Amino acid sequence: MSRQFTPKVVTANALLEGDAIWLTEDDRWSRDIREAELIEDEAHAQLRLLQAQSQPDVAVGAYLADAAKGATGPEPVHFREAFRTRGPSNYPHGKQEIR
Repeated sequence: MSRQFTPKVVTANALLEGDAIWLTEDDRWSRDIREAELIEDEAHAQLRLLQAQSQPDVAVGAYLADAAKGATGPEPVHFREAFRTRGPSNYPHGKQEIR
């Protein structure tokens, strides 16, 4: 018996800055997970992942991450993804300071 597909977002790291980025429905990369396309179909998720992986000049290490529908857009389900939304942890400034 196959498992039910859980909603996903496509995520990667920006090639130049290393920031976590998420693929939006209109084919942009955003640094805000709430702008990501929440994908609820497995075949569509695989297609979007292939599209993301075909952009090595922009994004590296693309993969599908579990997500849930939130009040303002997709939200991470796992600690790793929640941690990635907060930006680099090696600086006491920048994104870490803002949140």
